[in-house]
Amino acid sequence: MTPSAAGSPADLIISACTVLVHDDQERIAFEEDAAIVVRNGVVEAVTSTAAAADLPAAERLDARGHVALPGLINCHTHAPMVALRGLAEDLPTQEWFNDVVWPAESNLTREDVESGARLACAEMIRAGVTCFADHYFAMDAVADVVADCGMRALLGEAYFSSQGPEGRERSLEFALRHRGFADGRVTTALAPHSPYTVDDSDLAATARLAGEHGLSVHLHAAENRDQTETSLARHGVTPIEVLERTGILDTDVLLAHGTGIVDRDLPVLERAAGRTAVATAPRGYLKFAWPDTTPVRALRDIGVDVGLATDGAASNNSLDVWESMALTSLVQKSAEGDPRWLTSRQALHHATLQSARAVGLGDSVGSIAPGRRADIVLVDLAGPHTQPVHDLAATLVHSARSADVRTTIVDGRILMRDRTLLTIDVPAVVRELEERLPALVDRSHGRRIQDYDT
Repeated sequence: MTPSAAGSPADLIISACTVLVHDDQERIAFEEDAAIVVRNGVVEAVTSTAAAADLPAAERLDARGHVALPGLINCHTHAPMVALRGLAEDLPTQEWFNDVVWPAESNLTREDVESGARLACAEMIRAGVTCFADHYFAMDAVADVVADCGMRALLGEAYFSSQGPEGRERSLEFALRHRGFADGRVTTALAPHSPYTVDDSDLAATARLAGEHGLSVHLHAAENRDQTETSLARHGVTPIEVLERTGILDTDVLLAHGTGIVDRDLPVLERAAGRTAVATAPRGYLKFAWPDTTPVRALRDIGVDVGLATDGAASNNSLDVWESMALTSLVQKSAEGDPRWLTSRQALHHATLQSARAVGLGDSVGSIAPGRRADIVLVDLAGPHTQPVHDLAATLVHSARSADVRTTIVDGRILMRDRTLLTIDVPAVVRELEERLPALVDRSHGRRIQDYDT
């Protein structure tokens, strides 16, 4: 599509780049020497550099030698947990939760959440992440950070049944109050923590509320095989079957991890009445030495979208979705015993359109095309580790790194230009966190926000 030169200037024209596009079958392709025309936060056209040369524009970016990708989406994280990065290392899952993380989280203040979220957003912007799905506490603080820094997010206030009905009510109140916040860049979900910390009655109530208010649900489910086996031993059903019988699968739902999804769960997920997606974060599974990973191939076969994620930095140590993309491809090859799965082009599809659908934004982000929001990252492939380029998709997935992202744009607004952050003062945030760290990591009180017993 070539825009007309008549009328008001475009807000932004990015020219002379290679653009990742999707055809009408959602297959990945690349258009060379292309230009992207942005107006009112939306992609107006993807055209040739020559065709855009004479178009009026308020701002131009010469992206010669760069690849333009849809902004990456972190489909499941806990942004404020960057404050706990490296605190709980080399531990089994139960000790990680009970001995370190949940005691530390009992110390969290709103200020801790805000500082952690701000540092996390800086990390994600620098890594080419334009949108993230978060599921945590004091989420009004995270929403304010998203508004300030210019990112996009799906946010939910997490709750446990141990909090009583007040926890569920706070989750609903947050979702309703912040839906459409930050000029529409914030969408919201109800966020019960998981089937092992939220009882059936609360899950059923959450499903009813989601239906009444048109909200999605974001929760952890079948995170690992131990959880599935424990659920079967105690209740006779898997965590996925719990979600079906409580009505959660009648809503639009984003399930975190799913490495414990078993064969009997697949028909349950296939017949789910709502849109069901799974977020996979393979680095954390490797760190915890879980024997299984998200069954991406089986889920794709039944039409369940699988988005890419990092989980929180307390377990993953990183919010680098670029790394998640490469690891997803590699781990899936190993799990399936098939070097032809997951291919680089398939990995890019998960990182773009499937991740967008996973967070409920499949109609507005995830591709660079007319009518889509202008969430775009520019990647420089001039480094020695990305040359020569024989297969551009493979270079992007397996050779490029998050540090190769030079520019990050959300809704047509430049949040990072040539590796310089424009919306977050990182040194100031780090100073704030350093002042709070002694109180935040203190575990001498003996409290924890919850018990992990699966």
